[in-house]
Amino acid sequence: MKVAEKGCAICQATWGDYWEEIEGQRMFFCCDICAIEFKNMINEVKKRTGWKTIDEIKMTGNYRGRECTALYAGKKYGFSIRFDSKGGIDSFSERA
Repeated sequence: MKVAEKGCAICQATWGDYWEEIEGQRMFFCCDICAIEFKNMINEVKKRTGWKTIDEIKMTGNYRGRECTALYAGKKYGFSIRFDSKGGIDSFSERA
């Protein structure tokens, strides 16, 4: 899965040293909360789309909310997401 080239897969922070395997890929996160957020986001997208995997996630935004596009086999799925303080999904909405 393609994610940000530098820093944490969620927030792009370069501090921390938390690694976790997600979708068969070892990924860097600044902390365990960002890893939980990322896993919850991936699982929610797969549940809503029926995709078995995701090729890439593009994100903009910050802790207040993120505008995202998931890509898989030439398909796009746009959504907005916000997380709670423990990494759970606080709000999720599809966007065109």
